[in-house]
Amino acid sequence: CLALGERRSYSACTLSITGVAFGAYDVFNTTPLDSTGAVVFECDKQDKRIRIILSTGSSGSFAARTMTQGADVLWYNLYINGLATIWGDGTAGTGYYFTNNPPNNRPVTVTIYGRVPAGQDVRRGPYADMIQVQIDF
Repeated sequence: CLALGERRSYSACTLSITGVAFGAYDVFNTTPLDSTGAVVFECDKQDKRIRIILSTGSSGSFAARTMTQGADVLWYNLYINGLATIWGDGTAGTGYYFTNNPPNNRPVTVTIYGRVPAGQDVRRGPYADMIQVQIDF
């Protein structure tokens, strides 16, 4: 006796990330420090929904993400569409990237917009945060 199961088609997506590098922050500059990064994904099947969410980072808050250097804190945030909507997971007023049916086997680039507000009195040196990027398909 031979039992045959249904044929299943599995799909995959790849994800690569270019981080947001703000460069040197000038405490005397009255304009915010802006920069961009990117999430690039490529899927092998078109018939799917793609959702990309970002974590809060070390601050635990979407509204107030922080980069740290020891005990020093530099406030910043990441945005999904220019500087209009904070990129998160859809909770607490945040948004996320979503698309239906992305192109097959072609990379799609999604820009991450970052901003460090002006007027922060911080020490000189490297500040960093770690954000987790999750793609659901």
